Amino acid sequence: MSLKPLRRLFGSPGQPDEGPAFMEIDGREVPVSYRRNARARRIIMRMDKQGQGIVLTVPEATSLSKAYDFAVSQRGWIWQRLQPEAACETPSLHGATITIRGVTHTIEKSQGRGMPVHIRDFPTPALMVRGDPQHLPRRITDFLKREAKADLERAALSYSRAMGVSFNQLTVRDTSTRWGSCSSNGTLSFSWRLVLAPSKVLDYVAAHEVAHLIEMNHGPGFWELVHRHCPHTDWSRNWLRKQGQSLHKLPF
Repeated sequence: MSLKPLRRLFGSPGQPDEGPAFMEIDGREVPVSYRRNARARRIIMRMDKQGQGIVLTVPEATSLSKAYDFAVSQRGWIWQRLQPEAACETPSLHGATITIRGVTHTIEKSQGRGMPVHIRDFPTPALMVRGDPQHLPRRITDFLKREAKADLERAALSYSRAMGVSFNQLTVRDTSTRWGSCSSNGTLSFSWRLVLAPSKVLDYVAAHEVAHLIEMNHGPGFWELVHRHCPHTDWSRNWLRKQGQSLHKLPF
């Protein structure tokens, strides 16, 4: 099925609705996660399984920032239910390695103020992180998701212009069976773990899903379109077949 008649209906991706990932209560950083639920009629808050953070169930029509404000108003309730931080200690990640855009980075402790997580290229590639050890996995994952979305948006916009088509929305998720997908309403979805792969792999998956806006199939016309716009298609597909499962392995 071709979506060419729908191309003019799709606008450019809007600004993401993002809520803060942490809340500070009496000097302690409390992780905050969000779950959309189309059937929810109100904001529901509960503690996570470890008792170290909160999970907010948010109705579709409610912004994540409003859900966060609700949680802030319930800080006393949260504080009473938090488990001691020592109950959820995790081994230090400092010195471990992680691959970002195909390059191995060493996780190192960052000093002073600034971004909680950032990449340092020199003298050797490193992922600089600061904060309490028990929060590092969440901080690193959130950072990688933001980096993945930025890379995928750049690639998808570039390919959509080249192919003369627009998409409605772009999302990143943690999927185990697909690297990307394209819905009939023009929404592109990708695995954030693509940011761990060589950049050519992420670029190819973006081209693949944008091409589905024109050819919603895997026929000859589809592959001709992808190869014409993405010369490294075969190399990237082969990399995913052989090494794709490695993207699901993190040092935490």
